[in-house]
Amino acid sequence: MKPFTTLQRVGAPLASAIATALVFATGLWIQHARSGWPFDRPADTPRAESTAGMEQTTGANTHNRVPVDAAAARSLDIRLETVGRESLTQTVRAVATIVPDESRISHVHTRVAGWIEHLDVNTTGEEVRAGQPLAHIFSQELLSSQTEYLAARRNTAASGITSSVVASGKTRLGVLGMTADEIAAIEEADEPKRLVTVVAPRSGVVVNRGVTVGTSVDPSTTLLTIADLSRVWVLAEVPEASIRAVRVGTLAQLDFPASGRSPFAARVDFIYPTLTDRTRTLRVRLSASNSGGALRPGLYGTASFESAGENVITVPRDAVVDTGLQQHVFVAAGDQFEPRPVVVGAQLADRVEIRDGLRQGEQIVAAGVFLLDSESRLRATGGTGGHNHGAPAGKQESPTAPNPDPHAGHKQSSVESSGSHTGHDAIKAPAKPHAGHQE
Repeated sequence: MKPFTTLQRVGAPLASAIATALVFATGLWIQHARSGWPFDRPADTPRAESTAGMEQTTGANTHNRVPVDAAAARSLDIRLETVGRESLTQTVRAVATIVPDESRISHVHTRVAGWIEHLDVNTTGEEVRAGQPLAHIFSQELLSSQTEYLAARRNTAASGITSSVVASGKTRLGVLGMTADEIAAIEEADEPKRLVTVVAPRSGVVVNRGVTVGTSVDPSTTLLTIADLSRVWVLAEVPEASIRAVRVGTLAQLDFPASGRSPFAARVDFIYPTLTDRTRTLRVRLSASNSGGALRPGLYGTASFESAGENVITVPRDAVVDTGLQQHVFVAAGDQFEPRPVVVGAQLADRVEIRDGLRQGEQIVAAGVFLLDSESRLRATGGTGGHNHGAPAGKQESPTAPNPDPHAGHKQSSVESSGSHTGHDAIKAPAKPHAGHQE
């Protein structure tokens, strides 16, 4: 009796442990039969093939048609729009700068070599009038030419015969920069003029002063630079992406708030042939009247260009999905949405031109396109979408592993069939058997 009693005491816990191990092993085999183990899945299983296909597919192969019913479309906030044509009016804003009109700039030079003895204009920015004295220069060459001319005149007057030497001497004085009034003055005084006066060739503002008193000058020296600012240029920097919208004659609205002047209109009169490398912009030029002087060179403002293009097919900007390699939209085909590659053109704030890929009258998805795109990508990779009442979205079922237990498949099928009454093919875990039944 004692050995038997001892065996009973040892056998009861052992039987319980064996029953627990069997329950745990049964659960593991059921789990393995359903989805397999992620760490022992061979590389040639359908899941591995699906992942490899996902990495290799490109372009249109990364998307599949998506069947969506009315209720699902409402839940995704999908909104359709009929493809049509419209005139694509584009507004381009560019930074604008005031600069002097280059055709109204004069550089002041002397025609003789000498030294600056006096300057009538000592400040950059000073306004001058045409004919106003600017500088007085002493020139040994000019002084000698005056002396020779006056001597020739005296000899001619004494002999009473007009000499060609007098005429050539007078012409030489004019070539050296003396005006007719200055020549008449030295003829009347009968003595040379020591200093030659340089006068302003036009009215304007001195924008550069290159000499001071005592400076040695020659005909290559720029004494002053005078700009007529009664009319100025406006240079606008048009972004590279908007170059096609601006042409010669395009009307622009110019605004320079710091000038105190109301916005005004002007037309493009010149487009520069090259882009600015640093800013990747195209410079265009407009002219503006500046009689009041409010448009000061160097002033910054904005230029707004409006151009009406041709009647083209356009879609909402949010309807286009850009993958980096291509752009596509979703076209309604019955109860399905088909991803279709398109070629885009001009892009505005809310509309995009479609050059190829769509026809007038087709219906496209104008809102909710990103959720639809995610569903399309998921189906292309072999997964099932969130609107398919099969396996959970984004998961692909593996083939059932061989089951060494001949009764395991029957148990699993019975469980799945009992769960199928819910309509969602839900899979329930088998109930845990009691230890007493295993005994």
